[in-house]
Amino acid sequence: MADALSAIPAAVLRNLADKLYEKRKNAALEVEGVVKQLTAVGDHDKINAVINLLTHEFTYSSQANHRKGGLIGLAAVTVGLTSEASQHLEQIVPPVINSFSDQDSRVRYYACEALYNIAKVVRGDFIVFFNQIFDALCKLSADSDANVQSAAHLLDRLVKDIVTESDQFSIEEFIPLLRERMNVLNPYVRQFLVGWITVLDSVPDIDMLGFLPDFLDGLFNMLSDSSHEIRQQADSALSEFLQEIKNSPSVDYGRMAEILVQRAASPDEFTRLTALTWINEFVKLGGDQLVPYYADILGAILPCIADKEEKIRVVACETNEELRSMEADPAEGFDVGAILSIARSQLSSEWEATRIEALHWMSALLNRHREEVLNFLNDVFDTLLKALSDPSDEVVLLVLEVHAGIARDSMHFRHLVVFLVHNFRIDNSLLEKRGALIIRRLCVLLDAERVYRELSTILEGESDLEFASIMVQALNLILLTSSELSVLRDLLRKSLVNAAGTDLFLALYASWCHSPMAIISLCLLSQAYQHVSSVIQSLAEEDVSVKFLVQLDKLVNLMETPIFAYLRLQLLEPGRHVWLLKALYSLLMLLPQQSAAFKILRTRLKTVPPYSFGGEKIKRSSSGNPYSQKYYITSEDHVSEDGDMNEDALDMHSGVNFSSRLLQFKQMQDQHRMHSKSQAQARYSSMLSSKDVQRPEESIESSTVTEINRPSRPARRGPGQLSFDSYLPCHEMNLLL
Repeated sequence: MADALSAIPAAVLRNLADKLYEKRKNAALEVEGVVKQLTAVGDHDKINAVINLLTHEFTYSSQANHRKGGLIGLAAVTVGLTSEASQHLEQIVPPVINSFSDQDSRVRYYACEALYNIAKVVRGDFIVFFNQIFDALCKLSADSDANVQSAAHLLDRLVKDIVTESDQFSIEEFIPLLRERMNVLNPYVRQFLVGWITVLDSVPDIDMLGFLPDFLDGLFNMLSDSSHEIRQQADSALSEFLQEIKNSPSVDYGRMAEILVQRAASPDEFTRLTALTWINEFVKLGGDQLVPYYADILGAILPCIADKEEKIRVVACETNEELRSMEADPAEGFDVGAILSIARSQLSSEWEATRIEALHWMSALLNRHREEVLNFLNDVFDTLLKALSDPSDEVVLLVLEVHAGIARDSMHFRHLVVFLVHNFRIDNSLLEKRGALIIRRLCVLLDAERVYRELSTILEGESDLEFASIMVQALNLILLTSSELSVLRDLLRKSLVNAAGTDLFLALYASWCHSPMAIISLCLLSQAYQHVSSVIQSLAEEDVSVKFLVQLDKLVNLMETPIFAYLRLQLLEPGRHVWLLKALYSLLMLLPQQSAAFKILRTRLKTVPPYSFGGEKIKRSSSGNPYSQKYYITSEDHVSEDGDMNEDALDMHSGVNFSSRLLQFKQMQDQHRMHSKSQAQARYSSMLSSKDVQRPEESIESSTVTEINRPSRPARRGPGQLSFDSYLPCHEMNLLL
């Protein structure tokens, strides 16, 4: 201390602590002159004494003016030392850096000024203090005082220049410091950090790309900043890095892919778009490195396919196609189970486009890695079945394609059909709304005959008789109307003359017995006219219900379509098809006369000619009732195809034991009647039990209730006028769908 006092006059030290800047400045110039003299003679002991005096008596003083004087004095010492300043930096720089956190803004300002002057003198020699200086500048960039901020920016520019020129800068030591601050939200700090990233990246000898994963997430975080300038700077930096990645032979794609996947789900549109753009480039460039990350990438892409922003949708779709076109092998780290799990989870997405692409992925995996997919079948099968209830027809069709891909094996085929029937059973709306679409598509994908045979086998043993009847009616309507099942219809038309047709007829017959109208339709389609006549005659009174009449109405209308054109043409030869006529007249007799179906069928039968183009002469009895015509064959040259044969002869001719089939039908219908009666009885018992539970005051009005519940006398009706109050209600039509 004494050495310092002897070197620097007391008046200079007083002026160095003066409140006026000019006096402090002049005092600093005096200090600079003294240090120059000491440097010239090499008296470093006194120089150290001067520095210690300025540090302890001034920069660490409790008085602000002393601290200001100390800072300007340390800068003056450095200027006086010139080329020898590096020897004393360990003493000079720390107190200046410490002053950056001073509570007085003017002291912080002079600290920036002092370090600026010190840096100009020592240049690269102060790189050893870079981390402390960077940390201080990071804080000063967000200083509350505008003058301090301005001074910090000047110092920052100088430090950047020095770092870019220095060969002593350690990027390895700097990156942890940068990474710690990348998630700071202050806009000034963010600008400061992006500025440093950009500057360091421009230095050829500094490999910022190699450390990109350490601060990439922070840059993406800045893309959603409220400041347009910060967003622009961050985007510019990211664009530059992406260009470097394209040109670099060695990039760590994996670590960055994890960051991009998270950012692709950002609520900010610009961030999502940038992240997807990067992912798109990574998929094209990454190659084998990205294989283990395919599942994560797919999880990020699929939701963006339905993004509200068109640019995001376009990039997501392109990336998805690019990813799906790559053929990776499980041996290379391609995780089929993880990909399948992502696709399955996206089936519950609220967006149709996402669900569609998830199903495309499942289909692609089935085609390429069938065995691996089947190993995870239990994890996805239930989800795929639920997807059959999807509101989108396109989704349902794709689900069926996936199901068909799984069901190529007989074991999985049986599994599919059993679960499908189960879903129809527990979800009536699925059968009603999607039943026809599902069955028709499966028939195209998996062979119609195979599908119908399996369904028939399952329904034959169905314990829920009511469901079995509804299901068979739906299958029957699809069989009669769908273009996809035309081959099946052609095969059934040959049932009496073709072994394959006979076999199919018998395969369907057992389950079709659940519905009288289904059996009638099947027999008409198979041209088993004598048998269908027997079936109609076997119907009991309770079989001709409103539901039956609704189905009969549908059948009559179907007989006017091209599907039954062959049947209508057969009416040109009534002598050869007497049993057809009888069957049609039997159906006519079951229909209410005032119904539209009755009028349609009656009109058709009235057009039947009284002769046969095949040569038979037919005589019609001259009864007064035009609807009770009788036909007689006058020529014995022609034998009827089914009309002149009795049941036994027909059995021998076709290979079908129709007598046994009729018995089978009757037994099944008996089961349905017993089931209906038991249900009706249960409902009646439930109704009675609910009536028995009355409040005391209700008994007073019991006589009135009895009077109300007494059945009224039926209204008089004219002869032959049968009335069905609920005939053909709209909701009953759904039973056929």
